[in-house]
Amino acid sequence: MARAIKAKAVVGKKAPDFTLPGREGREVTLSQFVGRKVVLFFYPKDLTPACTQESCDFRDSYSVFGETNTVLLGISIDDEATHERFATKYELPFELLADPEHRACELYGVWQMKKLYGREYMGLVRSTFLIDEKGKLVQEWRNLRVKGHVEAVLEAAKAL
Repeated sequence: MARAIKAKAVVGKKAPDFTLPGREGREVTLSQFVGRKVVLFFYPKDLTPACTQESCDFRDSYSVFGETNTVLLGISIDDEATHERFATKYELPFELLADPEHRACELYGVWQMKKLYGREYMGLVRSTFLIDEKGKLVQEWRNLRVKGHVEAVLEAAKAL
């Protein structure tokens, strides 16, 4: 069984950089957004109820995040084709990044042992990270509940 890797993401320190495939064949590197705030939201799976709700909540606040100079990046272990279907179906205006090898997930410590109906397995734990304009990780929300979450992230982004 795979093992969890100790996260390299630490609040108050530079956010770990990564490059992942985005939509339409684009490679997206976190450091390309220096000068803007970044919300990284890790979610378990495209086209599932809670992940759809979270993504749609971010979509509905997309323009307000833009007014605060904040970029939204969604990350899951799904592939680019699944992301494209998900983004098209729900009109998601932000990048969805594919991390099937868990590279960014491990950097941010969201690839962890999970338990469901008594079965243990490695999986992505829903988490969000706020990075400031200089690339420093300033706040994290781990193992979160979807309801009210986007509002909390937006308030934190506005406060920076």
